[in-house]
Amino acid sequence: MAAPKRGRSASAQSKPGRSLALILIAIVALTGGMFASGHDTPRLGIDLAGGTSITLRAVPEKGQESAINKTNMDTAVDIMNRRVNGLGVSEAEVQTQGSRNIIVNIPKGTNSEEARQQVGTTAKLYFRPVLATEASAGAATASPSPSASSSASGSSSSSATPKATGSSSSSATPTATATSQGRAASDALKADATSSASPSATPSANSSSAASAAATKLEAQYTALDCSKKAVQNTAGKDATAKEATVACGKVSGVWYKYLLGPAAVDGTDVKKAQAVYNTTTAAGWQVTMDFTGKGSDKFASITGELAKNTQPQNEFGIVLDGQVVSSPYVSSSITGGNAEISGSFTQTEAQSLANMLSYGALPLTFKEDSVTTVTAALGGEQLHAGLIAGAIGLALVVIYLLIFYRGLSVIAIPSLLVSAILTYVIMALLGPGIGFALNLPAVCGAIVAIGITADSFIVFFERIRDEIREGRSLRPSVERAWPRARRTILVSDFVSFLAAAVLFIVTVGKVQGFAFTLGLTTVLDVVVVFLFTKPLMTILARRKFFANGHKYSGLDPKALGAKPPLRRTRRPSAPVDPKEA
Repeated sequence: MAAPKRGRSASAQSKPGRSLALILIAIVALTGGMFASGHDTPRLGIDLAGGTSITLRAVPEKGQESAINKTNMDTAVDIMNRRVNGLGVSEAEVQTQGSRNIIVNIPKGTNSEEARQQVGTTAKLYFRPVLATEASAGAATASPSPSASSSASGSSSSSATPKATGSSSSSATPTATATSQGRAASDALKADATSSASPSATPSANSSSAASAAATKLEAQYTALDCSKKAVQNTAGKDATAKEATVACGKVSGVWYKYLLGPAAVDGTDVKKAQAVYNTTTAAGWQVTMDFTGKGSDKFASITGELAKNTQPQNEFGIVLDGQVVSSPYVSSSITGGNAEISGSFTQTEAQSLANMLSYGALPLTFKEDSVTTVTAALGGEQLHAGLIAGAIGLALVVIYLLIFYRGLSVIAIPSLLVSAILTYVIMALLGPGIGFALNLPAVCGAIVAIGITADSFIVFFERIRDEIREGRSLRPSVERAWPRARRTILVSDFVSFLAAAVLFIVTVGKVQGFAFTLGLTTVLDVVVVFLFTKPLMTILARRKFFANGHKYSGLDPKALGAKPPLRRTRRPSAPVDPKEA
């Protein structure tokens, strides 16, 4: 049994070139992938590139601790993404971290106060009656209403049966002129102003005049509104209160429409529950069902009853989230009973997205601001420069140490460090677009610490070889006998480092995770480099005379190491024989 084992070992030892070829092919492939992807540098975090980072912590209402779950957190992230995009900032990120934290990263030094106002407040969801709507200037000629296949369209009904298919918004024809649209908006505003002023039995002339002036101003805003412009889409009517009419933008079938909306009739908090369901009974496909609170049910029945008396588009209600219309279904009768359906040609994703938005108004969650960090681009550049200098100094000190104490063996250690550095750089560059990894200052610190971890693996291997030489063995047997012992030590050491990094990544949030991730990544790469590069290279060089003969500059000089003389077998001297007497 022993003989085959030695044979397999000898065969593996005689072909170290295979391992070297494997890791070199991997380096070439990864580097080629990096350049092919167009991302040839690691993605920088806020503290290095400059920008604003906001950490928000979810806080449930009393008795609603179960509200902190993946669905609600993902919905909150979607809402905040809309808000951050409203800043007009590219490469902004909103993502969950852990089970109850949301991290908002806005690069390029965006004003922190504006960012905090965008993401730190609760979303505002309202149901507003539609007074007028039309495609924005510059949009393709189309019906102002979404088609039956639009995710924003649908028919609202208290029954399971969907309404007749067809246009679910404005009845205005595609050729409607700006003048006719203006008259429709003016008439709607006058009607709305009259109804809002009527609660008083004897309204004064001043209040009537003020309402007329406000209607005229809003009509002018609606006429001038161009929702095809990105800067306008997220800001139109954003600051309007629930009690006043406003303008807004909404996207239907890829085309942006502008809306003239009346005061909010139902608040988002009046929605108890909303969910996407697939209706197999009537083959209506994906629908969104809504359940209202007791007060919300009365409000919804009242507004749908009023809207049902009007013609399109004034029989629609706009679902407005943070000032933007996300859907505008129509009604043909009063919806009572505290529940409703929005049906149309929804896909599963569209139905779930709308249901999540409707649910957000009823989420028993608020978000507490844990930290806000703003770093200018100049300061980020300085920190990156300082981090690179620190890394260069650490690497230089390790190289000097290897040259002084290990001499010729540094020919193996230094290329191994370079291979590890190349793999780390390339993988970090690929992980940026791949999983959103951003290199921050703690991550740079983790990479610097990894230099010591990698060098430590080389030192363990070299010292095991030296121990074997001290026992009087030649170099090639020493390398093969030292490797199993060194390998065991290296694996145990790296396992402990990786376990610490994994625990740190799981239990921490924020930038500390960058340190833990980098430490774990470089620990795994250390094992790869030692097994596939350092050990095979050592095996090849052990055959060279410079190392095999123990040159004084090789780092393996037997005399300098205090090696014992080689063991040699000698015959035991025979005992003297006494001559026998004759």
